[in-house]
Amino acid sequence: MPSTVVLEKKKAQVAALSDRIKNSCAGVVVDYKGINVADDTVLRKELREANVNYTVVKNSILARAAEALGMELDSSVIEGTTAIATCDDDYVAAARILNKYAEAHDNFNIKTGYLDGEIIDNAKIVSLAKLPSREVLLATVCSAFNAPIAAFARAVQAIVDKGDEAPAEEAKAEEAPAEETAPAVEEAPAEEAKAEEAPATETEAPAEEAPAEDSAE
Repeated sequence: MPSTVVLEKKKAQVAALSDRIKNSCAGVVVDYKGINVADDTVLRKELREANVNYTVVKNSILARAAEALGMELDSSVIEGTTAIATCDDDYVAAARILNKYAEAHDNFNIKTGYLDGEIIDNAKIVSLAKLPSREVLLATVCSAFNAPIAAFARAVQAIVDKGDEAPAEEAKAEEAPAEETAPAVEEAPAEEAKAEEAPATETEAPAEEAPAEDSAE
């Protein structure tokens, strides 16, 4: 039977791995037997630079840690050589890097993975691996927002630079047509009335002069 010291050590390892998985947003479990020392060194360096925590684990420790978190692992996951990569703030880094190595090494295989405590299949891991890196995604989002924000900022600055003159000029421009239009509407009937009276005066004049000419004769 294992000694008390060994049991306590395993419990501590299970608790530590459970906390690590619980506090991470994503993780990938691999069978690393197909990678040599040189490639393993390069792999670890790339994972470390991407803030991915990568360690070799015992299958029994992984099984108990997953069980403590309510995560059901397939029996094939806890066989052979096993390593786990976890990341606290990047959902795609571990999948992207490890999938690349799995494609380049026939005996380096992805066993399983998880997102926010939920086990996902290998198809989803491959899909994650195809996504851009976190930095590229952030840069893309920033670029999408920067263009309209810059244009809006320029428009606001133009209004500020112009000051209160624009509103005053616009107010005068709106009042001017109203003043010019009002008299035109009022004077129009008077002018039309004069135009109607003038023919009446000219018409009556010949009617008065006609009898005068007849008397003279």
